[in-house]
Amino acid sequence: MADSAPDEPARGAFLTAEWRWLAMLNYEMPPALLRPLVPAGTELDAWNGVTYASVVGFRFLNTRVLGIPIPFHRNFEELNLRFYVRRKGPEGWRRGVVFIKEIVPRMAIAAVARWVYNENYAALPMRHRVTVRPGTGGDVEYGWRHRRRPSLLRVAVTGDSAPLVAGSEEEFITEHYWGYARQRDGGCVEYQVQHPRWNVWRAESAVLDGDVGALYGSAFAECLSGPPRSALLADGSPVTVRRGVRIV
Repeated sequence: MADSAPDEPARGAFLTAEWRWLAMLNYEMPPALLRPLVPAGTELDAWNGVTYASVVGFRFLNTRVLGIPIPFHRNFEELNLRFYVRRKGPEGWRRGVVFIKEIVPRMAIAAVARWVYNENYAALPMRHRVTVRPGTGGDVEYGWRHRRRPSLLRVAVTGDSAPLVAGSEEEFITEHYWGYARQRDGGCVEYQVQHPRWNVWRAESAVLDGDVGALYGSAFAECLSGPPRSALLADGSPVTVRRGVRIV
C-alpha cells in the first residue's frame, strides 16, 4: 500500500471502501486533446510515448465517509473516463489520474463528490453483472442509461489473474496513487488513494457500446468510438481516499 510522502504530514481519511472488478478500456489520445484539461501544477504522463485515457467501470462496496456507513449508499457501480498525469513531490514523481467525468447511480453520491473535490460527477441508472470464476474466467459488464438509451462496457477474460509486471502497460494503468481535481478558480486539489497492488487479467475481448459523444462530448467521440488499444480487468481491493489538499 502506498504511504504518505516523506516530509509531509499524513492526511486524514475521507473515504474507505472496496473497489472490485475494475474493467479498464484504454484508448490512445492526442495530447492536444487532453492538455486543456490538465490541472495546474501537473503535467501529462505517458507510457512508452503513448498518452492514454481509460474508461473504467467498477464496484464500490462497503463504502464509509468519514468512517460512517451511509444507508442505501454503501454498494454501487461507478463508470469514469480518466487520463494520467504526474507531479513532482518531495519523494519524487507522483503519478496520478484526472477524471473527465464520473457516473454513479445515486444523486447524493454525485453531490458529495462535486462538493468535496469539484469532480465532474453525474447520476444515471446503472447495473452490473459479474460471471468471473477462479481458473476459468468469465466476463464483467457495467450498464447505464443516458438520454433513455441503454449503454454498456464489457470485458471477457480467461484463466487466472496475475501479479503486475514491473514496467508493463498494466502497471502504468493501475498504479496511480494520487488524484488531481481542477477547481473552479483554476487551482488544483491533490488527494492520495491507498491500496495494495492488484492482480490483473489481460482482456480477451472488450466492448464499449453507447453514445460516447453525448456522454463525454464530441471531442472524445472519435477516439472512443473504435476498439481500445488495450483492455484489462483488475480484481481490486480495499482502498482509502485521503482528504484533499490544495496545491495551487
